[in-house]
Amino acid sequence: MGEGEEAAMGEFKHLVIVKFKEGVVVEDIVKGMKKLVSEIDSVKSFEWGQDVEGQEMLRQGFTHAFLMTFNEKEDYTTFASHPSHVEFSATFSAAIEKIVLLDFPTVLGKAPAA
Repeated sequence: MGEGEEAAMGEFKHLVIVKFKEGVVVEDIVKGMKKLVSEIDSVKSFEWGQDVEGQEMLRQGFTHAFLMTFNEKEDYTTFASHPSHVEFSATFSAAIEKIVLLDFPTVLGKAPAA
C-alpha cells in the first residue's frame, strides 16, 4: 500500500438521526448514551445535537443527531455486540418514532486546519 492510499482510509462512523416520541425526556436518553459510550472503550468519540436551523420540509420531522466515531469498523462491531449496547438499544428504540441509521467508513474531503 502506497503512502497516499493509507491516508484515504478514515475512521468508521455510526450516525443516528431520530425523531423522538412525544413525551420522551431527551436528557435521559442522552444521559444513557453518555454512560454507554463511557463504558465501551472501542468508542473513540461521541457527539450529538438538536436541529435548530433546519426547515420543517427538509428535516422531515427529525430533530436529533447522534454521531459516534471509531478507529475502524472492527471497533464498531465490538461496540454493536456489547451487552450494554444491546440493552440500551431496547430503551432507545422504545423512545423513537422515526430513525435513520448510517454506518460508514469516512473519506476525508477536507482536513482540519492544523
